[in-house]
Amino acid sequence: MKLRVLIVSNVRVVREGLNSILEQRDAVDVVSTADLPHAGDRSARLRPDVILFDATRCDSVEFVKDLVASAPHSKVVAFGVRETDEEILALAAAGTAGYVSEGAESGDVVRVLERVMCNELPCSPRAAASLYRRVAVLSQGGNELAGVGNGHAGPMGLSRRELQIAHLIDRGLTNKQIASRLGIEAATVKNHVHNLCEKLEVHRRGAAVARIRAISHALATSPDSAPETGPTLEARKYQ
Repeated sequence: MKLRVLIVSNVRVVREGLNSILEQRDAVDVVSTADLPHAGDRSARLRPDVILFDATRCDSVEFVKDLVASAPHSKVVAFGVRETDEEILALAAAGTAGYVSEGAESGDVVRVLERVMCNELPCSPRAAASLYRRVAVLSQGGNELAGVGNGHAGPMGLSRRELQIAHLIDRGLTNKQIASRLGIEAATVKNHVHNLCEKLEVHRRGAAVARIRAISHALATSPDSAPETGPTLEARKYQ
C-alpha cells in the first residue's frame, strides 16, 4: 500500500518541486498539495497518512500546532528544519512525528516518511542527544522546556496560539473572523477554543478569557510569587 502524503507550503514552487520528487517514488502517493490557509480543510477531507509541512517560516511552530490539532489522524513531518536544539525541541513539543533537515537530499525525504510510518524517529545523533537531555530534565521535575519555544504560557499551560485566540475572543471576534485573521481554518480555531476551555476548566469562551485575565492579575499583584515567566493575554496581542 502506498504512503499517502499531503504537501503543505505557502510557496508554490516548493509544493510543485516536492510533488515532482515524490511522484517519482513508487511507495508514495501525493494526494494533494495545499497552502497554509487550506491545509486543515484539505487534511480533514483527504485524511493523508503524513502531512509534509514546510517549516522554513519563522512562525512554523504555531502552524504545526494548528495542523496537529486539526488532523489527529495524520502524522506531521516538518521539512527544511535547521538542526538547532531550539528548533528541534520546539517542533517536537508542537507534535511533529519527525523532520527533514534543510540540508537533506531528495532521497532522504522518502526515507524519513517511511520510518515515521513505522513509528521510528529519524534524526541526527546531535538531535537525539538533545531530546535525551530534555527528557532527563523532565524526569527530574525541571521545567526548562519552557525556554525552547514550545509555546507554553507558564502556570496556565496555554500555548502562544491559544493566547492569541483568547485575545481575539476578548475583542469580540467570531471563530470565522479569528480564522481569517490568523490564516487558519475555522475548525482549527474551534479545536483551540475547546482545548483552551478544557485547560482552564470552563465551559464558555468568554469565561476562558476572564479566567486568563484573573490568573494574570493574581500573578502580577502577588507579593509572594516569583516573577511571571509565561506571557499574559496582553503580552500576546500581536505575536
